[in-house]
Amino acid sequence: MYKWYIRFVYMAAVLALCVVVLGAWVRLTDAGLGCPDWPGCYGSLIVPDAQENSAAAYPDRPLEAGKAWREMIHRYIATTLGLVIVLAAGLAWLNRREPGQPVTLPLALLGVVIFQGLLGMWTVTLLLKPVIVMAHLLGGLTTLGLLFWLLLEHRRRPESRLLREASLPALVGLVVLSFQIALGGWTSSNYAALACPDLPTCQGQWWPETADFAEGFVLWRGLGIDYEGGVLEAPARVAIHFTHRLGAIVTFLLLGFLGLGAALRANTPIRQRAGRFVLAALSAQVLIGLGVVWFGLPLSLATAHNGVAALLLLATINLNHAASLCASPARA
Repeated sequence: MYKWYIRFVYMAAVLALCVVVLGAWVRLTDAGLGCPDWPGCYGSLIVPDAQENSAAAYPDRPLEAGKAWREMIHRYIATTLGLVIVLAAGLAWLNRREPGQPVTLPLALLGVVIFQGLLGMWTVTLLLKPVIVMAHLLGGLTTLGLLFWLLLEHRRRPESRLLREASLPALVGLVVLSFQIALGGWTSSNYAALACPDLPTCQGQWWPETADFAEGFVLWRGLGIDYEGGVLEAPARVAIHFTHRLGAIVTFLLLGFLGLGAALRANTPIRQRAGRFVLAALSAQVLIGLGVVWFGLPLSLATAHNGVAALLLLATINLNHAASLCASPARA
């Protein structure tokens, strides 16, 4: 039974990564409201053929088949992911008396996925409210991160049985990266990715004087507002984008220091490899982020920026897991 459990966890991890990347693709192609209802699309479980009936039901949102199909493909894969996690959690519970079978984390993961489904519904019904879109992104990455942690526990079972200790620097790096990813989600959901079109300055200034930070970080603006295309004025978007840049600098310095330290000074090969993975993902993410601004937000680079952010998160989780493993007496 454990073999089937771990197969489902592997399958779920792959699906979760696909859902994160597809979610970015849907958001970046303005297809988040390609289907204005939930869980179906214009009252159907597939994209309908009759545009007239769709327009009659939703006169403010006539059917655009391309956007609708992108949204529904994302929903189909997300639903499949949810079902696979349900199966994995069920097997973990049935196998709970077996040594080495994790139970608490698979059940917690099931709760995260249920809440993630609600966030997906609210993303549509609340008309792309930025705080919900950002939370939906974080929920997807949390799902991916928990699945990856389960896989690390499985692959390092002998080491994982040893006395564990948390690494405060690695944990701080994970927290800082999570905040930076949230800032990225806030930037994207408020359509602020090109608010500073120049590098390395923003609007020709090292500190943009027009930036409206107070307006840019209002989390809740009430109900009934359609956020497709964004509702903020330019100064608020500049503030969001500039804050994301500042966060990127802090994250780069911190994770670079942690990754380099682990790669050069760690006392186990596992930790050294973990440090190298962080450095590789961090370098790729910085280069792609610069390219997004330099080339004017091309879809391929913008989608890759989200995908590599997920890989950087996994690399940082891997660093935390490796750092928490105490060397056995024979290795110390």
